Amino acid sequence: MNCKVEKTENANEVKLEITVEAEKFENAMKKVYFQNAKYFNIPGFRKGKAPMNIVEKYYGAQIFYEDAFNEVATDAYDEALKENNIDAVSRPDVDIKQMEKGKDVIFTVVVQTKPEVELGKYKGIEIKKIEYTVEDKDIEHELEHMQEHNSRLITVEDRPVEKGDIATIDFEGFVDGVAFDGGKAEGHDLEIGSGSFIPGFEDQIIGMKIDEEKDIVVTFPKEYFSKDLAGKEATFKVKLHEIKKKELPKLDDEFAKDVSEFDTLDELKADIKAKLEKNNTQKAKYETEEAAVKAVCEKAKLDIPSGMIDMEVENMLKDFEQRLSYQGLNMEQYLKMIGKTEEEMKKEYEPQATEAIKSRLTLEAIKKAEKIEATDKEIADKMEEMAKNYGKKVEEIQDNENLKSYIKEGIESEKVLEFIVKNAKIK
Repeated sequence: MNCKVEKTENANEVKLEITVEAEKFENAMKKVYFQNAKYFNIPGFRKGKAPMNIVEKYYGAQIFYEDAFNEVATDAYDEALKENNIDAVSRPDVDIKQMEKGKDVIFTVVVQTKPEVELGKYKGIEIKKIEYTVEDKDIEHELEHMQEHNSRLITVEDRPVEKGDIATIDFEGFVDGVAFDGGKAEGHDLEIGSGSFIPGFEDQIIGMKIDEEKDIVVTFPKEYFSKDLAGKEATFKVKLHEIKKKELPKLDDEFAKDVSEFDTLDELKADIKAKLEKNNTQKAKYETEEAAVKAVCEKAKLDIPSGMIDMEVENMLKDFEQRLSYQGLNMEQYLKMIGKTEEEMKKEYEPQATEAIKSRLTLEAIKKAEKIEATDKEIADKMEEMAKNYGKKVEEIQDNENLKSYIKEGIESEKVLEFIVKNAKIK
C-alpha cells in the first residue's frame, strides 16, 4: 500500500491518494469468488462448481470488482490514516481512479480532520457561586409525594364530581359530526385537575353526577401533535360511571413507620433533608462545572468541520431513536406525530451538536496542555468499583482494553473539570 497526502483548499480537510498492489486486489477477487461460488449457475457446470476464470468470462471480470475493492480499500484507508497520523472526523468521500484486473488499484479519499483548538483563558475564569439550600417547603413537598404514593381511593356516591376526584368515564369525540381516530374510550379513569386531557375538558366534568351523560365542547390546541385535529373544535359525548377520591394518610409517627425504616416523623424528615442536601450538592457541582466549561469554551477558537457536526447529529439521533424504542415508537412514527421531516430535525440538533463538539475538543486541549492523566491506581480502583457494582470479579474485566480506555477517558475528563473549577474565581 502506498499513500500520498495533500491538503485541500478547505480548512481541516485532506486528500489521500491510495495505491493498492495488483496482487492484493487479485487475492481479494479470489476470496470474493470463493465466498460467492455457490450462487453461480453456468451451463455445463454443476451449480457453484464453475472455475473463477469461467465465471469471469460468463459474467465479466467486473463481477468481483466492487466486493474486492471493499475488501482491500477499508484496510488500506485505515492503514493510511494510522501511518500519516490523520484523525478523521467525517465520512470518507471515495473516488476510484483505477480498478482493473492485473493492475494496481488507485483511489482517492477526501476526509475532514480534527481541528486544532486555540485555547483562550482557562485559568482564573470568573463564574458565579451556585448554591442550593433545603427549606421546610421542600421537605413538605417530598412528604406530600409520599402521601400521594400511599393514598387509597374511596368510592363517592353522595355528590357530583369535584376537582381532585378520579372520574371513570366513557367518551367519544367528534369533529364536524364525524368520529376521529383515538377519540374513544370506555371505563377511562381521569383525574380532574391533572391537566392530562385537552384544555377545558376536565373543568366541564366538574358537577356531573353518576350515570349522567353530557356533551363537552372543546378546542384542540393549535400546536396539537395531530395536524388533522390541531385548532379544531370537537364535541365529546361523555358518560360518568363512577367517582372516586383520594384519601391521604395522616402525617404522623405511624405514617413514618409504614413508609420507611424510621420510628418517628421527625426522623423521616431528617432523612429526607439529608438526601435533598446531597442532591443539591451534586446539582450545584454539575451546574458549576457546566458554567465553567461554557466560560472556557467562549474564549477558545476552533473551526469545526461540517462532517464532524453531521456525525455528531447522527449519533444524537441514534440515541434519541433508542429512547423512543423504549416507548414503543420508531423515528418515522415520531416524525409523523410532530409533523417534521428528518432533515428538519437534524437541522434543529446542529447547534447542540456544535456546542458538544466544542466542549469536548476544548477540554481535550486543556488536558493536553496541562498534561492531565489518569494514574494506573485510579484506573484499577475504578475497575474494582465497576466489578463490584456488576457482581463480577475484577479479573474478569481488567483485560478488557476497550473498557480500560473508556474508564481512563472518564477519569481524565473528571480531572479536567476539577482543574478548571479549582482554578476559577468563584464570586
